[in-house]
Amino acid sequence: MLKYIIGSTLVAVTTFSTSALSAGTMLASWYGPYFHGRTTANGETYDMHGLTAAHKSLPFGTKLQVCYQGCVTVRVNDRGPYIGVRELDLSYGAAKKIGLISPGVANVSVKYL
Repeated sequence: MLKYIIGSTLVAVTTFSTSALSAGTMLASWYGPYFHGRTTANGETYDMHGLTAAHKSLPFGTKLQVCYQGCVTVRVNDRGPYIGVRELDLSYGAAKKIGLISPGVANVSVKYL
């Protein structure tokens, strides 16, 4: 009986985690010139014109569709942001594509791909 309960709990947690990651909103900002050419947390060279993002805990390589005034697909290759309650730091190129440069910080819609 215990084996059945543990198995059911694992399925329930796995199902919840997958659906929780399917869509939502995040407070996002962008980063650019100061970090351009430096090494990211996963060892790549940061390209501010690329379509990448930093997140505190998502696995490197995670692809996200991020929407504000437009939408862009980014790949997580760095850690951060480390300012306040921000959850996502977009590269300058990604932020420019969705119209986030001027406001600098805004809530964005996020879909995990």
